Amino acid sequence: MKITILGTGGGARAHTAKLVELGHEVFVGTRDPEATLARTAPDIMGNAPYKEWLADRPAVTLMPFGAAAAAADELVINGIDGHNAVAALSAIGDSLAGKTLIDYAVPYIYQHESEHPWPTPWGVMPKLDPCDTDSLGERIQRALPGTRVVKSFVTQEQTTVVDPKAIGAGDHTMFVAGDHDDAKLQACELLRSYGWTDILDLGPLVCARGMEMYAHMHSAIGFGLNQGFGGHFGIKVVR
Repeated sequence: MKITILGTGGGARAHTAKLVELGHEVFVGTRDPEATLARTAPDIMGNAPYKEWLADRPAVTLMPFGAAAAAADELVINGIDGHNAVAALSAIGDSLAGKTLIDYAVPYIYQHESEHPWPTPWGVMPKLDPCDTDSLGERIQRALPGTRVVKSFVTQEQTTVVDPKAIGAGDHTMFVAGDHDDAKLQACELLRSYGWTDILDLGPLVCARGMEMYAHMHSAIGFGLNQGFGGHFGIKVVR
Protein backbone atom coordinates (compact mmCIF):
# COMPACT_ATOMS: atom_id res chain seq x y z
CA MET A 1 0.00 0.00 0.00
CA LYS A 2 1.09 3.58 -0.61
CA ILE A 3 1.04 5.32 2.78
CA THR A 4 2.01 8.90 3.58
CA ILE A 5 3.54 10.31 6.77
CA LEU A 6 3.30 14.07 7.24
CA GLY A 7 6.28 15.24 9.28
CA THR A 8 9.95 14.42 9.75
CA GLY A 9 10.31 14.36 13.56
CA GLY A 10 11.14 11.38 15.71
CA GLY A 11 7.60 9.99 15.74
CA ALA A 12 7.22 10.32 11.99
CA ARG A 13 10.55 8.58 11.51
CA ALA A 14 9.42 5.67 13.67
CA HIS A 15 6.31 5.15 11.53
CA THR A 16 8.22 5.62 8.29
CA ALA A 17 10.82 3.00 9.18
CA LYS A 18 8.21 0.50 10.38
CA LEU A 19 6.00 0.90 7.32
CA VAL A 20 8.97 0.34 5.02
CA GLU A 21 9.85 -2.77 7.03
CA LEU A 22 6.27 -4.00 6.54
CA GLY A 23 6.63 -3.63 2.77
CA HIS A 24 4.61 -0.46 2.16
CA GLU A 25 5.60 2.26 -0.28
CA VAL A 26 6.12 5.28 1.95
CA PHE A 27 5.94 8.98 1.10
CA VAL A 28 7.00 11.60 3.64
CA GLY A 29 5.65 15.13 3.54
CA THR A 30 7.48 18.22 4.74
CA ARG A 31 6.92 21.95 4.23
CA ASP A 32 10.07 22.48 2.18
CA PRO A 33 12.04 19.37 1.16
CA GLU A 34 15.12 21.38 0.16
CA ALA A 35 15.22 23.13 3.52
CA THR A 36 14.65 19.85 5.37
CA LEU A 37 17.55 18.20 3.55
CA ALA A 38 19.79 21.23 4.03
CA ARG A 39 19.69 21.08 7.83
CA THR A 40 22.95 19.96 9.39
CA ALA A 41 22.13 20.23 13.10
CA PRO A 42 19.93 17.97 15.24
CA ASP A 43 16.33 19.11 15.63
CA ILE A 44 14.86 20.50 18.86
CA MET A 45 14.30 16.96 20.16
CA GLY A 46 17.85 15.88 19.42
CA ASN A 47 17.06 13.83 16.31
CA ALA A 48 19.83 13.63 13.73
CA PRO A 49 19.51 15.79 10.59
CA TYR A 50 16.86 14.25 8.34
CA LYS A 51 19.24 13.93 5.39
CA GLU A 52 21.45 11.61 7.44
CA TRP A 53 18.48 9.53 8.59
CA LEU A 54 17.04 9.34 5.06
CA ALA A 55 20.34 8.21 3.54
CA ASP A 56 19.83 4.76 5.06
CA ARG A 57 16.30 4.51 3.65
CA PRO A 58 16.47 5.00 -0.13
CA ALA A 59 12.98 3.57 -0.61
CA VAL A 60 11.40 6.58 1.17
CA THR A 61 10.28 9.51 -1.01
CA LEU A 62 10.41 13.01 0.52
CA MET A 63 7.92 15.47 -0.97
CA PRO A 64 6.04 18.69 -0.12
CA PHE A 65 3.02 18.15 2.13
CA GLY A 66 0.41 18.35 -0.63
CA ALA A 67 2.18 16.09 -3.10
CA ALA A 68 2.89 13.53 -0.41
CA ALA A 69 -0.75 13.46 0.73
CA ALA A 70 -1.92 13.06 -2.86
CA ALA A 71 0.44 10.11 -3.37
CA ALA A 72 -1.22 7.97 -0.68
CA ASP A 73 -3.72 5.33 -1.71
CA GLU A 74 -6.02 5.89 1.24
CA LEU A 75 -4.05 6.30 4.44
CA VAL A 76 -2.18 9.35 5.75
CA ILE A 77 -0.59 9.69 9.20
CA ASN A 78 -0.31 13.17 10.67
CA GLY A 79 2.95 13.84 12.47
CA ILE A 80 2.86 17.63 12.12
CA ASP A 81 3.25 19.38 15.49
CA GLY A 82 -0.06 20.17 17.14
CA HIS A 83 0.36 23.95 17.16
CA ASN A 84 0.68 24.10 13.36
CA ALA A 85 -1.34 21.06 12.29
CA VAL A 86 -4.70 22.66 11.45
CA ALA A 87 -3.18 25.37 9.26
CA ALA A 88 -0.80 22.99 7.48
CA LEU A 89 -3.49 20.38 6.84
CA SER A 90 -6.08 22.93 5.74
CA ALA A 91 -3.66 24.16 3.09
CA ILE A 92 -3.61 20.68 1.49
CA GLY A 93 -7.24 19.80 2.06
CA ASP A 94 -7.85 18.85 -1.58
CA SER A 95 -5.06 16.27 -1.44
CA LEU A 96 -6.55 14.74 1.71
CA ALA A 97 -10.15 14.56 0.47
CA GLY A 98 -11.59 11.05 0.57
CA LYS A 99 -8.69 9.66 2.61
CA THR A 100 -8.25 8.46 6.16
CA LEU A 101 -6.05 10.70 8.31
CA ILE A 102 -4.72 9.21 11.55
CA ASP A 103 -3.77 12.07 13.84
CA TYR A 104 -1.44 11.59 16.79
CA ALA A 105 -0.49 15.22 17.39
CA VAL A 106 -0.75 16.77 20.86
CA PRO A 107 -1.98 20.41 20.87
CA TYR A 108 0.90 21.70 22.97
CA ILE A 109 1.85 25.37 23.32
CA TYR A 110 5.46 25.70 24.41
CA GLN A 111 7.20 28.53 26.28
CA HIS A 112 3.91 29.90 27.60
CA GLU A 113 3.43 32.10 30.63
CA SER A 114 1.68 30.42 33.55
CA GLU A 115 0.67 31.67 36.97
CA HIS A 116 1.35 28.21 38.36
CA PRO A 117 4.01 26.61 36.13
CA TRP A 118 4.71 22.88 36.20
CA PRO A 119 8.50 22.46 36.34
CA THR A 120 9.88 19.53 34.34
CA PRO A 121 13.39 18.17 33.67
CA TRP A 122 13.45 20.17 30.41
CA GLY A 123 11.77 23.39 31.57
CA VAL A 124 8.08 24.18 32.03
CA MET A 125 5.37 21.75 30.96
CA PRO A 126 3.64 23.04 27.82
CA LYS A 127 -0.07 23.75 27.99
CA LEU A 128 -2.83 22.13 25.97
CA ASP A 129 -4.84 24.33 23.63
CA PRO A 130 -7.56 23.33 22.88
CA CYS A 131 -8.54 21.50 26.03
CA ASP A 132 -11.73 20.29 27.77
CA THR A 133 -14.33 21.69 25.36
CA ASP A 134 -12.59 20.91 22.06
CA SER A 135 -9.69 18.86 20.71
CA LEU A 136 -7.14 19.10 17.94
CA GLY A 137 -8.62 16.01 16.34
CA GLU A 138 -12.05 17.66 16.14
CA ARG A 139 -10.56 20.89 14.80
CA ILE A 140 -8.82 18.96 12.05
CA GLN A 141 -12.07 17.17 11.17
CA ARG A 142 -13.97 20.46 10.97
CA ALA A 143 -11.24 21.92 8.76
CA LEU A 144 -11.28 18.82 6.52
CA PRO A 145 -14.92 17.72 6.17
CA GLY A 146 -14.05 15.52 3.20
CA THR A 147 -11.42 13.57 5.16
CA ARG A 148 -12.04 10.72 7.63
CA VAL A 149 -10.10 11.72 10.75
CA VAL A 150 -9.15 9.13 13.36
CA LYS A 151 -7.41 10.03 16.62
CA SER A 152 -5.00 7.33 17.74
CA PHE A 153 -1.38 6.60 18.73
CA VAL A 154 -1.43 9.72 20.95
CA THR A 155 -1.37 7.96 24.33
CA GLN A 156 2.00 6.34 23.71
CA GLU A 157 5.49 7.18 22.49
CA GLN A 158 5.56 6.60 18.73
CA THR A 159 8.53 4.25 19.02
CA THR A 160 6.27 2.05 21.15
CA VAL A 161 3.26 2.49 18.85
CA VAL A 162 5.22 0.82 16.05
CA ASP A 163 6.71 -1.82 18.39
CA PRO A 164 4.24 -2.59 21.19
CA LYS A 165 6.02 -5.82 22.16
CA ALA A 166 8.95 -3.73 23.38
CA ILE A 167 6.90 -3.25 26.58
CA GLY A 168 5.28 -6.04 28.56
CA ALA A 169 5.37 -8.40 25.58
CA GLY A 170 2.77 -6.11 23.99
CA ASP A 171 0.14 -6.62 26.68
CA HIS A 172 -1.11 -3.04 26.87
CA THR A 173 -3.91 -1.00 25.31
CA MET A 174 -4.12 1.31 22.32
CA PHE A 175 -7.12 3.58 21.66
CA VAL A 176 -8.92 4.84 18.58
CA ALA A 177 -11.70 7.42 18.19
CA GLY A 178 -13.46 8.82 15.15
CA ASP A 179 -16.77 9.47 13.47
CA HIS A 180 -16.17 7.09 10.53
CA ASP A 181 -16.27 3.37 11.29
CA ASP A 182 -14.49 2.40 8.07
CA ALA A 183 -11.60 4.73 8.89
CA LYS A 184 -11.31 3.33 12.41
CA LEU A 185 -11.15 -0.16 10.92
CA GLN A 186 -8.23 0.98 8.74
CA ALA A 187 -6.47 2.38 11.79
CA CYS A 188 -7.04 -0.87 13.69
CA GLU A 189 -5.68 -2.93 10.79
CA LEU A 190 -2.53 -0.81 10.78
CA LEU A 191 -2.18 -1.19 14.55
CA ARG A 192 -2.54 -4.95 14.29
CA SER A 193 0.17 -5.01 11.63
CA TYR A 194 2.37 -3.16 14.13
CA GLY A 195 1.66 -5.92 16.66
CA TRP A 196 -1.15 -4.52 18.80
CA THR A 197 -3.61 -7.09 20.15
CA ASP A 198 -5.59 -4.91 22.62
CA ILE A 199 -7.25 -2.03 20.75
CA LEU A 200 -10.12 -0.17 22.40
CA ASP A 201 -12.53 1.84 20.24
CA LEU A 202 -13.57 4.79 22.41
CA GLY A 203 -16.33 5.87 20.03
CA PRO A 204 -16.81 9.24 18.30
CA LEU A 205 -14.07 11.77 17.65
CA VAL A 206 -15.11 13.85 20.65
CA CYS A 207 -13.23 11.25 22.70
CA ALA A 208 -10.03 12.68 21.22
CA ARG A 209 -10.31 15.23 24.05
CA GLY A 210 -9.57 12.54 26.61
CA MET A 211 -6.68 11.09 24.62
CA GLU A 212 -5.06 14.48 24.12
CA MET A 213 -5.49 15.51 27.74
CA TYR A 214 -3.86 12.24 28.80
CA ALA A 215 -0.57 13.66 27.47
CA HIS A 216 0.08 15.36 30.81
CA MET A 217 -0.58 12.14 32.71
CA HIS A 218 1.79 10.32 30.36
CA SER A 219 4.50 12.79 31.30
CA ALA A 220 3.68 12.53 35.00
CA ILE A 221 4.01 8.73 34.91
CA GLY A 222 7.33 9.09 33.13
CA PHE A 223 8.54 11.42 35.89
CA GLY A 224 7.36 8.95 38.52
CA LEU A 225 9.35 6.21 36.81
CA ASN A 226 12.37 8.53 36.59
CA GLN A 227 12.31 8.25 32.80
CA GLY A 228 12.51 11.98 32.13
CA PHE A 229 11.23 13.03 28.71
CA GLY A 230 8.97 10.49 27.04
CA GLY A 231 8.35 7.17 28.71
CA HIS A 232 9.04 3.50 28.15
CA PHE A 233 5.86 2.06 29.63
CA GLY A 234 2.37 1.00 28.57
CA ILE A 235 -1.20 1.38 29.81
CA LYS A 236 -3.52 -1.59 30.21
CA VAL A 237 -7.30 -1.27 30.52
CA VAL A 238 -8.30 -4.19 32.71
CA ARG A 239 -11.85 -5.28 31.93
